[in-house]
Amino acid sequence: MTKELTIAFIGGGNMATALGAGLIGKRCGAHDVHVVDTNAPVLERWKQQGTSVAQRPDETLATRRVWIFAVKPQYMKQAVQSCRPYLRDDTLVISIAAGISSATLGEWLGAPGQPWTRLIRCMPNTPALIGAGASGLMAGQGVSEDDKMVAQQLMRAVGEVVWVGSDHEIDVVTSLSGSGPAYVFLFIDALIQGGVRQGLSEDQARTLALATLNGATQLAALSHESLAVLRERVTSTGGTTAAALAVFEDRQFFDIVQAAMQAAADRAAELSVESSL
Repeated sequence: MTKELTIAFIGGGNMATALGAGLIGKRCGAHDVHVVDTNAPVLERWKQQGTSVAQRPDETLATRRVWIFAVKPQYMKQAVQSCRPYLRDDTLVISIAAGISSATLGEWLGAPGQPWTRLIRCMPNTPALIGAGASGLMAGQGVSEDDKMVAQQLMRAVGEVVWVGSDHEIDVVTSLSGSGPAYVFLFIDALIQGGVRQGLSEDQARTLALATLNGATQLAALSHESLAVLRERVTSTGGTTAAALAVFEDRQFFDIVQAAMQAAADRAAELSVESSL
């Protein structure tokens, strides 16, 4: 089925670019991709790759089996309504907009009393730009097993994929992996600035911080031991790591992280309500 894969990106920005880089030449040809975006320089970059482009929806959309909406949430309704005339019965719609529920999307895409159900919500993240992304997927009622396979192969071209069963769980994915890179960047920045404050140069601290995060993440992924055991193996009683971890515990590090994630999930739910008004 993927040999005949044809795709339209509605919105050609960073996430669409990441997906395109993972797909073109691997899952489909450039001629199988059509990009709709109002930004002329964005379209020019896509055109140079060999894709077809347009500044507004046109009949070409009707020839693409998979539509990927990659626009900001505040522009999503307008984008959907402008594309809707070109929707066909066999079109698979994938939305990567945060906070807009499948019910709302289905109403925008469908006819009154007949919401569109051949719809998949997807929450990717920015490491997809280097093929190291993490995406949560949720299938609507009208999505076939073949549709799910297509969506999974699309997203696996740029990283790991997890299927979830509800809009609420997509909000949780948003709070964990969707927003998660920002948390990690913040932590890395804190490590670097801590090293500089204690006397290292910024280059030295950056090199050590990035290598430490990269190495620890790979060890966690490859080890059969729990994270608690791995942490204990770094921690000697009365040692330097124990002193540092005591500060994290005293400042309630776990609670801070979980409160931040809850705030992100709550905001995603708020966006869903706002978009339906």
